[in-house]
Parts: sequence; C-alpha cells; structure tokens
Amino acid sequence: MTTRVIVLNGGSSSGKTSLARALQALLPEPWLLFGIDGLIEAMPPAAEGIDFGADGSVSVGAAFRTLEAAWMAGVAATARAGAPVIVDDVFLSGPASQRRWREALHGLDVLWVAVRCDPATAAARERARADRVPGMAADQAERVHRGVHHDLEVDTARTPPAACARAVADRLANGD
Repeated sequence: MTTRVIVLNGGSSSGKTSLARALQALLPEPWLLFGIDGLIEAMPPAAEGIDFGADGSVSVGAAFRTLEAAWMAGVAATARAGAPVIVDDVFLSGPASQRRWREALHGLDVLWVAVRCDPATAAARERARADRVPGMAADQAERVHRGVHHDLEVDTARTPPAACARAVADRLANGD
C-alpha cells in the first residue's frame, strides 16, 4: 500500500506548516495540505465549542468536535479519492485526538510524524507572530505528544524545514 496521508502532530508554533510546505516543494507529486488552523478559520467568528484562554490554554466542546469530525471525514475522503494529503494538526487530547484520526483514516496508509520543538523556541516563534495567543506554544510543546504513537519524529528547533522534509520523504521512500 502506498502512503497517501502524512499526519503532522505538534504544538502551536512548532513548525508544522513550514514542514508541510517544504514537503509540498520536495515530494514528486502534488500533496494537498489541510491544517487545523484552516478549520478554525472556516468556523464562524462566534463559534461555540472552542475557547482560547488568556493563558494560552485551548478547550473544545461538543460543537467543535462535531465540525472537526466532519472535517476529518472530508480530509479522509479526499485521500480516498486519490489525492495525497498532509494533515497539520495539534493533538490537544493526545491519544484521543489520534484515535479520532485513526477512525477517520481507517483503511488508508498513514505516516504519523511528531513535529517536536522545545518550549522555549516555540514560545519565541509565538511571540514573533501576531496571530497567536501567548502561552499556547509552551503549553502544547510536550503535551500533544504524550501517549501518541508516531512513526517518525523531527525536531524543528534543531533542524531546518527542508531537512525535516527530507527525513519524512526518505521515510516515505523506504516504506518502513
């Protein structure tokens, strides 16, 4: 089976999107990118079910989970229809987040990638961006990986996006 889905899991400001863009530039065929930020941006501004705390915490409720499930099913349908897909997500609930993706992507060959970035570096990146809630990066840096099984780990604090993308591409090519 050929891998049709790459799931990038990492905290806010960990470098997932930069890695995904580097993968799109490197991989020989076009891969579509679907990110959790895109789902959040697609939601109405007053959407119930997601709350960004002043301390950087993020909490989600039933309304968000309903929309998230539909989004995941759509991403999976896109992969099943033949388009290779990169998912850029933040596993806020760790193994439960991965379980929801596993259910949506059932039957597809998936490469699970941990996108690691030490909390201090992620926090510095967060401060440089106007679209982030302070504290989110530090809160999520380690938490999103606890209890989650990944096939590959990359560290964007120590390795540039292009080199991280090469590691992912090599893993895809080797199929192991």
